[in-house]
Amino acid sequence: MAIENLHNFLHDFFIANQCTIKENKDGILAIKLTDKMDEYIMNRPFYWQYIKKIGQKGDPGSITFLTDPRLEEKEAEIIHFGSPRLQQIFRLVKDQGKSVRLYQQLAVQQQTALIPWLILNIKISYIGKQKREEIKSIGIHMINGAMLDNIMDTINQISWHNTIPDYCYNLSPLIRLKNSYQRVIHYLEKDLLEKQHDWALESWKFMQEEKKLLDYFYQSDAADQLVHFEKESAAIEDLYQPRITIDIINGGVFHISQSTSSSILEGNV
Repeated sequence: MAIENLHNFLHDFFIANQCTIKENKDGILAIKLTDKMDEYIMNRPFYWQYIKKIGQKGDPGSITFLTDPRLEEKEAEIIHFGSPRLQQIFRLVKDQGKSVRLYQQLAVQQQTALIPWLILNIKISYIGKQKREEIKSIGIHMINGAMLDNIMDTINQISWHNTIPDYCYNLSPLIRLKNSYQRVIHYLEKDLLEKQHDWALESWKFMQEEKKLLDYFYQSDAADQLVHFEKESAAIEDLYQPRITIDIINGGVFHISQSTSSSILEGNV
């Protein structure tokens, strides 16, 4: 996770989770937590279990972070890259960020339709003698089926929110979520099949050479030797047999105005 400014990241994270910022100045960030965020990060499981059991309203806590280790503040927690607290927040971001539903922020005074797009961030791993990873973002217009590669670069400048703007309404997708997902994966697989994969051929040849060398050392028919041979042969295949894996990092449905959707497809955003 690439973060240029830890203080700003934490500020945006807690705002996005409906927490109240009590103090925000260079190196110091004080937050009043929500019930949910207190339960996530304050390590008070028995308190919240009790509150839920008796049906009472909880009293979420506050926390103050020092993002500048040169400062001193009583009862403040120093947070930095590598600290357990930050790793805890990273895990929460990852869990929360698996799927989202976002709406383009618009200031309109008339009824405006929003078009659903399914957008997936995908990791492609090329595994063999040499390992390489590639990150792709692919979006599909869930009304007409148009697809766009590297869409995150295109929509990066659009403002988003998790609630629909006033005077806006969602169009129902003509291509359902499952079919949209399948179309994106099919598009990706087709693209991979059409590419040249010299790395795979090189890795396959290397694997065969390693297996020939293994055959040379294991020429005995003894049962114990055969067991070792099979294990080492499987290990060679695991290391060098070329394969491609596709993993979904995260994704979501983004509701975008008709005019912006047209601009996206025309490359004018």
